[in-house]
Amino acid sequence: MVRLPEALVTARLHLRCPVMDDAGAIFRSYAQDPQVCRFMVWVPHASVAVTQDFIASCLAAWATGSRKAFVITELGESEPIGMLEARMQGSMVDIGYVLAAQHWGRGFMPEAIQSLTAVALQNPEIFRVQASCDTENTPSQRALEKAGFGREGRMERYTVHPNISAAPRASFMYARCR
Repeated sequence: MVRLPEALVTARLHLRCPVMDDAGAIFRSYAQDPQVCRFMVWVPHASVAVTQDFIASCLAAWATGSRKAFVITELGESEPIGMLEARMQGSMVDIGYVLAAQHWGRGFMPEAIQSLTAVALQNPEIFRVQASCDTENTPSQRALEKAGFGREGRMERYTVHPNISAAPRASFMYARCR
């Protein structure tokens, strides 16, 4: 089984397991924000209860090791500003991420992605870390590229983004391999 640490620390960020007390801050800072949720595979949360249910699912997944959703905070702060999730898939880790709009453009997400990717690729059984993003989601593309990921291709009708359309949309696949 792939072992990822319980927490990661970068120059400016702390990535850690979520706790139920994070629900209110996550809901307020990004989970209900239509702008942040536009390219997500989930709809904006209608209430803190929805966010609590999400955190409960994250904690259950941490326990099984199937996926690890890391809450992102600024170093020295406790307020969540985003999340970075690692989904274990054999010799590969698939990642997804979200960041509160007020923190966009500061390089936080590439920093978090680089840190998690480096740790994942140190596992002898992991050879690839990948992420897909909508072809119109330029900020996500830039975050992956700044984190050292290469664009491998375009996949048509790949991901449903319910805040845009019920039909699957084209996505780009990015990866870093060892």
